[in-house]
Amino acid sequence: MGEQQYEIDLGNLMAFDPHHHFPSLPSSREELVKECLQKGTKLVQAVADALFNLPSSEDRDGPIVTLPPPTTRLPREKPLPKKTPPTKWELFAKKKGIVQRKKDKLVYDEQTGTWKRRHGYDRVNDDKDVPIIEAKLTDEPGEDPFAKRRAEKKQRVEKQEKHRLQNLKQAAKVGALPSHIQLAATALPITGTQAAPRKASKNELANVAGMAATSTASGGKFDRKLAGEKPPKHEGKYRKYLPVVEGSGMGSLEKQQTEKVLSKLISKNSHDILNVEKAVNMYNVKKDKKRRNQQGKSTSSTFGKLKPQKKPYKKTSSKGSPYKGKSK
Repeated sequence: MGEQQYEIDLGNLMAFDPHHHFPSLPSSREELVKECLQKGTKLVQAVADALFNLPSSEDRDGPIVTLPPPTTRLPREKPLPKKTPPTKWELFAKKKGIVQRKKDKLVYDEQTGTWKRRHGYDRVNDDKDVPIIEAKLTDEPGEDPFAKRRAEKKQRVEKQEKHRLQNLKQAAKVGALPSHIQLAATALPITGTQAAPRKASKNELANVAGMAATSTASGGKFDRKLAGEKPPKHEGKYRKYLPVVEGSGMGSLEKQQTEKVLSKLISKNSHDILNVEKAVNMYNVKKDKKRRNQQGKSTSSTFGKLKPQKKPYKKTSSKGSPYKGKSK
């Protein structure tokens, strides 16, 4: 099997056999995997042989070769993105012959005598930097010019946002939404297919208000209550702590709980909780074992009395004597 039967593309480090076929269908998956590995080993060896035949240059890390341009066009994983339809402004500019020119990011500010950004933070001609606004003949008396400029700016921002959503809606109709907006398209009012937002029910609003009221460290105990606000509902069970000293009233709860458990054990279905037969057998076994131990001790004591004692007296230890010297 020579190297000529393989088609090798060194630009993509790829080799394949266009005339390969299985002589017989493998009977099991293990045989199929084994044959594919054998064929893949031969193809990798063919690529390695072709690489070593290329002219190389010596380097500190070893020989380096320059790969030729690829000859095989590999398919794309994803389809080509569709072209975004032109916006209303682009159509208007094309109709009127308006050419968009690139503007500089920095603009000279005559009020401060410095260069500032055209847009963004600390921009040129910012409303916050204007201390005095000259009155015009068209201004109405008693009107605040600063408030008027803020209102006009708010209207411009809302108009721009409206146009942006319209452009996205047109792009969504032809399936040409930008990649950074496709994931969030369902949250924007641009698809036209999403359902209308559901109105929150009274219980949901009450639950949310209760969660917000009890989200403090004190659980809402020291928070200011609104007019007509009801105490929050506690869905879970309260944990009861029994008193340490038993007595009357709350002190008898522990006794009541113990009697309740005993009544369950002595009830008709006590066999499901307690295996009475096993308990009786264990008691009998312990009783017999105890009796045998007692009999063994009694016999050993009788035999010990018949044997002569090697040490008739007990040696007193020096540790227990109050005197440090030897006894005379």
